[in-house]
Order: sequence, then C-alpha cells, then structure tokens
Amino acid sequence: MDKIKNLNNIVKNSKYIVFFGGAGVSTGSGIPDFRSENGIFSLKEESPPEEILSHNFFLKHPDLFYDFYRKTLLHPKAPYNACHAKLAQLEQLGILKAVITQNIDGLHEKAGSKEVINLHGTILDNHCVKCGKYYSLEEIMNMEGIPYCSCSGIIKPDVVLYGEALPEDAIKRAIYHIAMADTIIIGGTSLKVYPAAGLLEYFNGENVILINKDHLKLANITLEINDKIEDVMKKIEL
Repeated sequence: MDKIKNLNNIVKNSKYIVFFGGAGVSTGSGIPDFRSENGIFSLKEESPPEEILSHNFFLKHPDLFYDFYRKTLLHPKAPYNACHAKLAQLEQLGILKAVITQNIDGLHEKAGSKEVINLHGTILDNHCVKCGKYYSLEEIMNMEGIPYCSCSGIIKPDVVLYGEALPEDAIKRAIYHIAMADTIIIGGTSLKVYPAAGLLEYFNGENVILINKDHLKLANITLEINDKIEDVMKKIEL
C-alpha cells in the first residue's frame, strides 16, 4: 500500500494521536538543527556549543551565553511550516490530543496548537533568577547584552540547559498523553536526546508512525516514511 495512503488510513481510524517531535520539525522554517553537518553544534566557537548552552556557563559567563543564544536560538521572525499547521488542524478536529516537542522555538504555539508540551522549555517565556518576574520574548529582544530585571537580577530564558532537569510538569503531562494514545507520530528527531526520548517507553497503543529524513533503528514501527516531515504532513487529508 502507498505509504501516504497508509498514513491517512491510520490517522482516519485513530481516536487519540500524540505527536512527538524534534529539531527536524523546524528546519523547514529556516531554523537550524543541532547535530547535522551544518547544525548548531558544528559552529566553531571559543568554547564548545554544548558547554556554552550549559547551566554552569550561563552562571559564569552570561554575556557570552547571551551572545551565542541570540545568534543561534532566537528566530522570532521564523514562520511556522506545513507540519506545524497540520498538527494544529488535527488538534482542532479533536484527533490530535497533544504535541510533545523537544524544540524551544514556539512555532507550534504560533501555528495555533494549544496542548503543547515543551520538554526542553521555550524561548517565549523568561524569568528573573532573583525575584522571578516574568518577561516575554519581545521584551528580551528589545534589550541589549545581558538582560537585567528591574530588581537588577539576570533574566534567564525558560529553556532547559545542559546540567538542568526537564520540567517535572512537562514530563508528567507527556507521560499521561503517551500512555493514553492509540497512535503516536514521531517526527524530525534522531531520538538520541535523553531523557526526552525515553518517554516513548510509556506508549502502549497500536500504531507507531516514524517520519524522518534518515532511517532510524526503532522497534515496533507500524509505518516509516523517510522524507521531510513538512512535505509528508501536508499530505494528510482531513
């Protein structure tokens, strides 16, 4: 059977779909991934990108952290793509129950998705490390250098840095939806980032759909499509 036809049949007959996505979901919006040949981790900096994006580095060198953060992770003008749009439409129809994402760019929210679980946090929200005051992305973008709170504390983006734990609430919500799902669509992810990828062990449903440019060795796959996820998702018929 044609893979797209098979995909549509599974979606049509599913009652509780959960989407689990990674950086490949947003590359179609012009946002670089991390681990590809031209990804963020390939950049030549004075310190390795993984070190710059760590909790300890943020505390010791907030100026260098923010220089790199603004240059690589903030893409406020990036448009959502066909994958983001289709997921929002599926949610509106009541077929898709949650989007679980490893991305921090906020494009799922921009596309209109409501139940978005940001496992690694989001650039949309920022808080003062001293008093906890909230700051929006727009406010951060309007500040130069290290963003400081009105109380003089440093403002930190609500993104999970290396050395930090995933948000407990996000983990609980993700486990709940994955355990409830009859179909899970995994897209644009290498499944190499833990503990996020380990959450898939809670899935006990019928269908595992994998949409990824590269083949992944994953057990119990119902359907695998190796193509750009935005090109595949836009072919789902509602």
